[in-house]
Amino acid sequence: MCGNNMSVPLLADAVTVSGAERETAAVIFLHGLGDTGHSWADALSSIRLPYVKYICPHAPRIPVTLNMKMVMPSWFDLMGLTPDAPEDEVGIKKAAENIKAIIEHEMKNGIPPNRIILGGFSQGGALSLYTALTCQHQLAGIVALSCWLPLHKAFPQAANNGMNKDIAILQCHGEMDPMIPVRFGALTAEKLKSVVTPTKVQFKTYPGVMHSSCPQEMMAVKEFIEKLLPRI
Repeated sequence: MCGNNMSVPLLADAVTVSGAERETAAVIFLHGLGDTGHSWADALSSIRLPYVKYICPHAPRIPVTLNMKMVMPSWFDLMGLTPDAPEDEVGIKKAAENIKAIIEHEMKNGIPPNRIILGGFSQGGALSLYTALTCQHQLAGIVALSCWLPLHKAFPQAANNGMNKDIAILQCHGEMDPMIPVRFGALTAEKLKSVVTPTKVQFKTYPGVMHSSCPQEMMAVKEFIEKLLPRI
């Protein structure tokens, strides 16, 4: 079962950017609402490290309440984008389990959890935060772009095992984001400091950037990955 992707549904058609040499680390990156893994696989290819494997799964297609129940790629249902909007608790927890299955698959294939970074953009960033903070394995870090912490009222208690109390978090946000305002990102950063060691949380904002990424942000992501996943 070691190399069998079929036991992990999200891996069967995930976009994987393989390393140019022996892979000793992995970055699992989750796209935003309505997107696919392809766009982030392309973005990560431009900052890739030769010994790192990049895995960009596709979210399942489901009806999304926020978008008039239109069916689109979404990690879980979204009812609203404000800190007090109702949340799809069952869907969020199920999605987190599916991402944890990818982490465990990589571990079975020889990459230890402390050489795995979980990241994502927007809804994918939200899921990466929730998944890493509730994970039973000690991960290397989290890249959280233009996002929020789902089920935030459940923390810090939800991270009860404290396994990732010292995890490094790089949180980035565009200052002109009309979808998820930068203020929501700042509130999330403050909340994260109550869940993990506060000095481990970096919150970077980018003037003029809307709900998207920018070259400076991608360089920050590259430096963060290089620092946490050095060549061994």
